[in-house]
Amino acid sequence: MAERPASIAGMKKAKSRARRSTAKGKVARTPTPTQKTVDDYLAAVPEPARGTLQRVRSAIRSAMPAEATEAISYGMPAFKYKGTLVCFAAFSKHCSLFPGASVIQAFKNELEGLETAKGTIQFPVGKPLPATLVKKMVKARLAEKAQKKQR
Repeated sequence: MAERPASIAGMKKAKSRARRSTAKGKVARTPTPTQKTVDDYLAAVPEPARGTLQRVRSAIRSAMPAEATEAISYGMPAFKYKGTLVCFAAFSKHCSLFPGASVIQAFKNELEGLETAKGTIQFPVGKPLPATLVKKMVKARLAEKAQKKQR
């Protein structure tokens, strides 16, 4: 019988997060999100974040082509058109828009004063991003996607 390398021999087996034992020895599964649609997601979000996200949603929708669809992606609302374009979500202390890193970089001057990271823009729960800015970012994301398809 071959010996295991020392680096593996002392390692503990990783436990799966999807399976946890219960008191009776049964396996409990990690709960899955109950929100299957964007409307379900928004219904579960408390005010004032719900109103903020509804305004962001309508601004995004107005800039999207008619063929675009809404879906839940990575547990948050997303707009899809030839792939995922933008997502948005509510968190306990802020709301976020996820337009992509290149869009954030292109609009960095207009986003001054807001918390940004590589692919996300955070804004206060009760204060949505200006609709004109959201529309411009969505159109920039659409143009970026179209340019990638031409390559």
